[in-house]
Amino acid sequence: MTIIKRDYIGSTVCLSFFLILAGCGQSAPDAPAADASAPALVQAAPEAMPDTAPTAPFQATGVKIGEITPSEAIIWTRLTHLAEPISTDAPVPEILYQAPGEEELQEDIPGRFHPHDWVPVVIYPEGSSIETIRSAAIGAPGETRVVYRKVDENTWASTDWAPVDPDRDFTGQFKLTGLASATDYVLRVEGRATGSTVVSSSTEGQFGTAPDPDQPTRVVFSSVTGTDYEDQDLPGGGFQIHRAMMDMGVDFFVHTGDIIYYDAYAKNVDLARWGWARMFGLETNLDFHRNIPTYFMKDDHDVWQDDTWPTQASTYMGDLTYQDGIEIFKEQVPMEDLTYRTFRWGQDVQIWLVEGRDYRDANMDPDGPDKSIWGEEQMAWFKETVEASDATFRILISPTPVVGPDNDDKYDSHANPIWSYEGDELREFMAMQENMIVICGDRHWQYVSEHDDTGVREYGTGPASDTHTAGWSSNDDVRPEHRYLNIIGGFLSVTVDRVDGVPTMAMRHHHVDGEVLFEDILTVESLAVVR
Repeated sequence: MTIIKRDYIGSTVCLSFFLILAGCGQSAPDAPAADASAPALVQAAPEAMPDTAPTAPFQATGVKIGEITPSEAIIWTRLTHLAEPISTDAPVPEILYQAPGEEELQEDIPGRFHPHDWVPVVIYPEGSSIETIRSAAIGAPGETRVVYRKVDENTWASTDWAPVDPDRDFTGQFKLTGLASATDYVLRVEGRATGSTVVSSSTEGQFGTAPDPDQPTRVVFSSVTGTDYEDQDLPGGGFQIHRAMMDMGVDFFVHTGDIIYYDAYAKNVDLARWGWARMFGLETNLDFHRNIPTYFMKDDHDVWQDDTWPTQASTYMGDLTYQDGIEIFKEQVPMEDLTYRTFRWGQDVQIWLVEGRDYRDANMDPDGPDKSIWGEEQMAWFKETVEASDATFRILISPTPVVGPDNDDKYDSHANPIWSYEGDELREFMAMQENMIVICGDRHWQYVSEHDDTGVREYGTGPASDTHTAGWSSNDDVRPEHRYLNIIGGFLSVTVDRVDGVPTMAMRHHHVDGEVLFEDILTVESLAVVR
């Protein structure tokens, strides 16, 4: 891959300033995203911000709260050189491609199917660079810490100050332990220059811990897929869904993947990280993620390119490798090293978040017992933990469909015939479990369906905005499996509660403004009838 500066044609250039801040042409490291060991806790009050004008480092990409349990949470931090991202009026690089046998550079081919033998050429407008392009928020060295307390108490606890990691985009993660279950906390993430005693930036937030597994507690969460930066739907930038979900007061959020879309621009590690910075520098994202705990999942566009797998051969993504994508994801979200996991929220609900990219075989390999999306270890873990669960409702949350129906030209999920062997195994296993459903992302429309042979029910979240809808022919194309179909943007919400003493799970599809478009009320009895 070539990077061209308009004022320095034919060579790869990085400014000395950026060499200090982020490195030039640096690959993502193989190390874990962050040290997740328990922090040293001390009684402390938050330090007051100085009266003078603030100086770097700042937190232009906010904080993220994740991996909530009854006693733990992971807080993600990142320090930046500027207090706000670069203006949206700034230029962006042009991406052209060198096609085999062609002397002139080519524009990309429209649509989903990429030319895997083309080589990208990144062209920066004259006078611009990775740190000055539109919405950039370049990382900066320094230290962060988290101070936090219960909402109804005045005494603060604090982690130790710790340096952000320059090899991981100047991010850091703190694992808070020993928290009280079903309890609301407020927090404050502070940043400062290395060795300084003066706090240079501060971001406040809040979260609630999960209830204990034996507590029948009301739980509300939401889920979505497809937050493409190019398909924002608020004047001035951002997504309506974030405001709608905050107004609902959800306890947590699950992003099923396709958080960002690398394909068109992330031709090296620096540009991939720019994609994360511009997305999470949006005001709606800043507000949402400092207030709503999120479990992050990844899919194809968060790793490399459309419908991708680890052994895929392609020059289309330039210097960015598949392994880079795996590591960058873990550096950019609050998470420990293992990306498949399960979380319990009280007596009535448990969720399983699975990994659909790291272990998969090639999509076009012949179907059979040796072909897998999940891999042997993850499948064994899933079956063992599901069978051990005594939660009233059990929910598999998958980045890609398990039931469908899907389009005939897709080859990427358990809903596609080319993955029938493992798909049948998974659906048959779930059909033998009590009160288990699927929530899936990936598809750019909302739907509810039931598998004809097993009765497994699947809820497709749909994309984050109306402009990101695509893929299904029309709302008139209703198949026998469908219980609901709507080519529209929005999100899915799940409310688990006791209604007259009966455990009940309400599944609701919403439009981007929160309007309820479809409702499905589930009980143990109603799910038993389906099976």
